[in-house]
Amino acid sequence: MEHVEHVRFGDQLYAIIVRASFREPGIHFFSTPELSQQLAFMSHPQGKSIAPHRHNKVTREVHYTQEVLFIQKGKLQVDFYTVGEEYLESRLLGSGDVILLCSGAHGFRVIEPVEMLEIKQGPYSGENDKTRFEEAAASEIRIKGPGL
Repeated sequence: MEHVEHVRFGDQLYAIIVRASFREPGIHFFSTPELSQQLAFMSHPQGKSIAPHRHNKVTREVHYTQEVLFIQKGKLQVDFYTVGEEYLESRLLGSGDVILLCSGAHGFRVIEPVEMLEIKQGPYSGENDKTRFEEAAASEIRIKGPGL
């Protein structure tokens, strides 16, 4: 799909980007069952009924936090790194874009003032939840994909 990018380095899936331009009728799941976050796009016609339902208690084991960012406004640069803190490359996200960060490491640079929503497993355990490291120098940055 041209409006969906699976960001891979080697055989590892780092992220799934769904551009604001994605429009398909029905339900489209972008994430695979082994991911601890589910990402889907849903488009239904007026009058469609979704049966009332509740979600059952299901025990799940989560090893790493995965997060979804929805860019409401602005432009955000996502820098991808290996878990060994080596810079790989970057992508730009704009208004309406969504990214599911699945693995590896990442950093962000705000290119235009940004408003975004973050969805991830909780509760947040503060600094125990992440390891911070030095970002790549501006001269190393390689942006792949749409320049927005």
